[in-house]
Amino acid sequence: MLNSDHHGKLRELASALVDQQRARVLVEPQDRSTGFWFGGGNIVVDADGSILICGRYRNYGDSRTGVGAGERGLELAVFRGSSPDSEFEKILSFTKNDLACNGVGVVSIEGVALHRTNDGIELFISTEKDTTYPDRISGFQKAGTGVWSIDRIHADRVEDLSPANIEEIIPNQANAIERLHCKDPWVADLANGDLMLGYCTHPFSWSSSGTGAKIRKAGSHTYEDLTFDMLRRGPVWDIAAARVTERLAIPKIGAFSDLPDVSLYFYDSAECLRQLDENPGAVSRPRGWSCEEIGGVAVGLDSELPAIESITVEEPLFISPYGTGCSRYVATAITEDGIFANWQQSQKDFSQPLVGNFLPKSEVEKILA
Repeated sequence: MLNSDHHGKLRELASALVDQQRARVLVEPQDRSTGFWFGGGNIVVDADGSILICGRYRNYGDSRTGVGAGERGLELAVFRGSSPDSEFEKILSFTKNDLACNGVGVVSIEGVALHRTNDGIELFISTEKDTTYPDRISGFQKAGTGVWSIDRIHADRVEDLSPANIEEIIPNQANAIERLHCKDPWVADLANGDLMLGYCTHPFSWSSSGTGAKIRKAGSHTYEDLTFDMLRRGPVWDIAAARVTERLAIPKIGAFSDLPDVSLYFYDSAECLRQLDENPGAVSRPRGWSCEEIGGVAVGLDSELPAIESITVEEPLFISPYGTGCSRYVATAITEDGIFANWQQSQKDFSQPLVGNFLPKSEVEKILA
């Protein structure tokens, strides 16, 4: 159904969206140095046409200094702008102490995702909770660390979002320790009205990373398992992880006008979860590692969900020209005038601000022609 020409156009579209040179800084980290960033969220067009972006501030340092007291993932924030090229103003913020759920404290805030519903807005929040591993693997847990899981809050308007109604929707997978940790939610509205909620998984040993997904059927409040392995890890640059962060429904124009519904998936990965020591005689290149991932894309027919496959098998598509090369947590939003993308991008000072780029509708049509 999809041939090499289609794949080439999709890679070209992804590269034009995540344009490393044209990107502008949207949200600064709290310091311009190693280990400081803002991102790990998504983009939503609000009911009034304004743009909402969310994410979390992460600071350098160890979170294991007491629940709510350490640095690392210390603040969730939502920003609003009148358009993709406007300045973005913080309108909402939550601390680790704010996001305690069911009496369990939060060690670190991780990825988040906004989603507009028919009657309001909801926010999916992943946190490292102050809880313990199952007894049979307790020896693997480092002192002071917790377990990742995903919560949800909701309100009529984004300004009214409050942890007062926080509920855990994806708990730690104590019965599937190879997917013990769940974090970094992303959302996609399907054509039939269902919601797909994707997320990242890690085993108890933190030796790899994968992508799971659940379905919340239209009108339902429950989440059914769709897959625990949406995108398999690759053979080359993406052998250590396959962490999907976004799904973009491809407009039915040009070469895609007569095809079934097609979606493009952005994902983060790396060759290893720890920085590799390169052989002095080897080709030097950004390889990515945990917290400094690089990125690629996968594609799938919506009718065949959750089956998707990478179309960046041999090499990554997204590498920052600065710092470590890290380029990750891509998010997109389709507007009336084009597509807005943002992502975390490593800088010369090794910080990772949230950067963005807007691709006009005319450019999208030209690429997909």
